[in-house]
Amino acid sequence: MAEPSIRPDVRAFLDFLNNLPGPRSHEVGPEEARRMMVAGRYALDAPAREVAVMRDLTMEGPAGTLRLRHYDARTEREVGPVAIFIHGGGWVIGDLETHDPLCTEIAAELDVPVVAVDYRLAPEHPFPAAFEDAIAAARWIASVPAELGLAPTGLLLAGDSAGGNLCAAVSAALRDEAAAVPVVGQWLIYPATDPGTRYPSYRQFCEGHVLSKASMDWFEECYAGPKDDWRYSPLLKGTAGLPPTFVLTASLDPIRDQGRAYAAACAQAGVETIYLEADGNVHGFLNLRKSVPSSEGDLRRCFTYLKAMISR
Repeated sequence: MAEPSIRPDVRAFLDFLNNLPGPRSHEVGPEEARRMMVAGRYALDAPAREVAVMRDLTMEGPAGTLRLRHYDARTEREVGPVAIFIHGGGWVIGDLETHDPLCTEIAAELDVPVVAVDYRLAPEHPFPAAFEDAIAAARWIASVPAELGLAPTGLLLAGDSAGGNLCAAVSAALRDEAAAVPVVGQWLIYPATDPGTRYPSYRQFCEGHVLSKASMDWFEECYAGPKDDWRYSPLLKGTAGLPPTFVLTASLDPIRDQGRAYAAACAQAGVETIYLEADGNVHGFLNLRKSVPSSEGDLRRCFTYLKAMISR
């Protein structure tokens, strides 16, 4: 089998990452791992863009107050679609801070309000806490009072990795029991759509390519999602009747094939589907735009497709 292609800047980043001294995030416990991811945002990602609106909101969630963050390139906005962003991090790490740069880019480039969701994290809050928070937030945003500066006519669900998993599950739930406004599209970024299955990419790239077997095992053990529950493995719920779907994967990602399988299932079910694979890139690349500059081009390609999706 031919060696998979790898971009020069990705190769340089992996050489740097794999030679870092000290423990890995899955070896230091959840709290320290979370601090490491926040620090990584400033070391590895592009800076957040200036946008006209960046403000924190709160809502009453299933188990207490949930934090949200509202981004908008405009100070005043008419009715229209609202993007909901659900961050990745294996359901264990990640927060509003870690994905600020990407959320500001979405708000600025797509010219839509973005609301990021700070859901409860495992292992303190194992499955299905993250899903329960995500679906509650989506329903709340769909019917949010206009005085909060949002007037959604539809929802675009977006999320990376574990956030893509949650987006796919929320999209399926809202297909079967609609919110106040419809889901008009979903953008699943290197999503974990079928974590109970070990596809070929898992074995091929589970060492030395950002996500390791040890880290994935740790995330899954912390979250403790049942393999036969569609809220953990949304591919099990079926894809017929889903909104237009854009799946983005990285060719060197151990969970790449989960995204491929989900996109294929959408297309086979007659769902309007876009599939884009970032050749020679790795998991998490949209949060690595400073360290892997070629990822900027991947993000711009995504925006081209998403603008067409939103305009319809």
